[in-house]
Amino acid sequence: MEIVFLGSAGGRVAVFKQFRSSGGFIVRSEKTNIHIDPGPGALIRLTQIGLKPEETDAFVVSHKHLDHCTDINTLIEAKTMGSWNKSGTLLTPESALTEDPIVLRYTLKNLERISILKEDFSEYIKGIRVTVSMKHKHQDVETYGLIFENNGEKLGYITDGRFEEKMIEAYSGCDAIIINMTFIKERDMDHLNMKDAIRLIKGIRPKIAIINHTGMEVILTGYSKVEKELEDATGIKTIVAREFLKVSFPSMEFSKIKLKNPIGIRSLDEWRQEHSKRTDS
Repeated sequence: MEIVFLGSAGGRVAVFKQFRSSGGFIVRSEKTNIHIDPGPGALIRLTQIGLKPEETDAFVVSHKHLDHCTDINTLIEAKTMGSWNKSGTLLTPESALTEDPIVLRYTLKNLERISILKEDFSEYIKGIRVTVSMKHKHQDVETYGLIFENNGEKLGYITDGRFEEKMIEAYSGCDAIIINMTFIKERDMDHLNMKDAIRLIKGIRPKIAIINHTGMEVILTGYSKVEKELEDATGIKTIVAREFLKVSFPSMEFSKIKLKNPIGIRSLDEWRQEHSKRTDS
């Protein structure tokens, strides 16, 4: 299993002014691609690293805020090519489809399956088990944290929400955790800060902690400084996600993916090759 980050920005300013990239992240195995929280720019970021949306098996939306779901319609359309290839699964809270829905009815009907996230949810997506760890407290929006499991390896995704002590138990046993840490300083808001991240890392004791969804406070502090402070406080290897970062299991080694299409435009040679294959078949 591996994680591929398309971006790591969080919060209105960092995301919608693009001071860091956004677009969510991919959890992959040999047989499976799952795209989590596809925010702004997800399709372009996929193109840059040479991943094709049609190879995505499932899309997961933890909650319906725009920085987590802006590109969901675009990616479903790219996956299914309208009604040409009805396929793919969407995992999302029910409120994201009923109250001010994030997915157009035109797009939704082209998916093969829709699974509603709720407490006690667990489902296999071609070998990767996706489980709801707990419901988060996040601005009256239905929001769920998740655990991804493959070949005995567990990845916890601590998405947006206010810190709760029960988070430590909910994500215990995870080999790696992704923490959506938007702030450095403590604030009375439904977002995690550095103190919260330290409590989570100390309590869960993963092999590696990955900081994601970083707001301007984190960006301006500097990622290297944030990593050092978190490691010094917890004794756990910690990295702040950058765009195009890849983390591999079980080694927990990380590297930056080389861009295949740097400006986000595919070569026409790819189209010719694909068209040739269809014609030959």
